Amino acid sequence: MHFIVLGAGAIGCYVGGRLAAHGQRVTLVGRAHALQPIAQQGLRVTDLDGYDSTVPAAALRLAPTLAEADMAPGTPCLVLLCVKSGATESAARELAAACAPVTPILSLQNGVDNVARVAEHAPRLRALAGMVPYNVVLRGAHVHRATAGCLHLQRDAVTERIALLFQAAGLATVLPPDIRAVQWGKLLLNLNNPVNALSDLPLRQELLDRDLRRVFAALQSEALAVMRRAGIVPAKVTAVSPTLLPHVLRLPDWLFVRLARRMLQIDATARSSMWDDLEAGRPTEIDALCGTVVRLAAQHGLTAPLNARMCEWLAGPRQRISGAQMRQQLGV
Repeated sequence: MHFIVLGAGAIGCYVGGRLAAHGQRVTLVGRAHALQPIAQQGLRVTDLDGYDSTVPAAALRLAPTLAEADMAPGTPCLVLLCVKSGATESAARELAAACAPVTPILSLQNGVDNVARVAEHAPRLRALAGMVPYNVVLRGAHVHRATAGCLHLQRDAVTERIALLFQAAGLATVLPPDIRAVQWGKLLLNLNNPVNALSDLPLRQELLDRDLRRVFAALQSEALAVMRRAGIVPAKVTAVSPTLLPHVLRLPDWLFVRLARRMLQIDATARSSMWDDLEAGRPTEIDALCGTVVRLAAQHGLTAPLNARMCEWLAGPRQRISGAQMRQQLGV
């Protein structure tokens, strides 16, 4: 199997790196500045459980575009779509031009609409949904999984075969009965991304700040109300159910630390991908997260002012806002 990672960022390099370390054929497609350190040093892949392996550069194929990814006719391939949500449409057009009909495209992106966008712009391909639950940090040629969790893949004949390869490579994988519900459950968790980015704190330190947790909880509560109106039941993707999580987040620090031990099993330096985007001056995925909640609310005659405010903050000049300031400005 030839795995082609379109969007060789943190998630793409981690999943692709684990597969390559297990002997799978992997091509990383990304920008030259991202691929150059890997071409020079190979790709080091680590995780918080102690895994540590370096894939030599010669064991990877690196390509600046999908057209140069050497998709040999007759060789089974699967594209792991790992670009940011804002780049999905342009990636889909690139996929449509470069891939043979019915090539499977597995989206490992944040948000709930990416598979539909791929299907719209590349209708001859086989777009499938996935969900990545963990935080991954990429620094040069070193990619590190900083939290725990299992990959969730849309149940399909293709993913049933792929899941076995993922498992063998050390990528814990499940095939849930309703991937759409899983995506909505993950979106609720991703509402912490703007809170983390604006706080300018590592994730663990942010989660230990009750004011910031209460902002995160308020965003989730607002989103849950919108989902109820829309008839959406998000799946449980953590140890705590989606409806209970806002209550847990609002607990006093001493009790939260006792009840949320698994949530706090995070490398001390880990931050959200949205923080990384702000630091690098890249567009964020705020529209695919809080923006989705705002649009869903409007479709059902509701408003989502807290999520809308997050969109405004992330669209403007870079800000650093404390938990107390966020709560005050949001009125929560």
